[in-house]
Amino acid sequence: MGRDALFDLLRSYGLLVKKTKRYFITTDSKHFFYKSPNLLKDLSIEHSEQVFVADITYIKTDEGHAYLALVTDAYSRKIMGYKLDNNMKVSLVKQALDMAYKNCIFKHKNIIHHSDRGIQYCCPDYSEFAQKKGFILSTTQQYDPYQNAIAERINGILKYEFGLKETIKSTEIANKMIAQAIEIYNIERIHWSLNLKTPQNVHAQYNKQPYKSYAKAVA
Repeated sequence: MGRDALFDLLRSYGLLVKKTKRYFITTDSKHFFYKSPNLLKDLSIEHSEQVFVADITYIKTDEGHAYLALVTDAYSRKIMGYKLDNNMKVSLVKQALDMAYKNCIFKHKNIIHHSDRGIQYCCPDYSEFAQKKGFILSTTQQYDPYQNAIAERINGILKYEFGLKETIKSTEIANKMIAQAIEIYNIERIHWSLNLKTPQNVHAQYNKQPYKSYAKAVA
């Protein structure tokens, strides 16, 4: 039985997992800052540290909502940088990008930085910070999760496979859980799209697993 037939069967018996509603919006694209073009359309991703994708997701805690900024290598799926805080100020995404930059091992000068059109990523404070480090900015052109599919996929993996969708007791505990989850994800979590290899392994190989385009790089 194929996937679609299986889903039809499960749906007929009411056995499909219901999608959770998205109550918290982490993207505010209604602003007048410059929005960079989408540089990933039909782009061939050929090696590690060619493209970084960035996104923000929320983490529920008993102390209130916290926000997790992630920067992921699009080729290897390795999480290069992250930051958790109780706000979505530009400092959140700057610190995540700074960690990603420091974790680079190939030292390319022109890494494409791809994100949604959220105000944090488009404001001059962040864009100047990123460009000074040699990043070339790229953004989605409308609200479409498929235009930043790798970032959305990583968010889902961390939440549903590592328990981060549950309400966590405190931000301190959330920070420890996130650090542990990212370490396990990078070093031990295999991907079908990486030929059952881990992000860490593929990242170190640099270009042993070519992708034809960004659209086909969704794991």
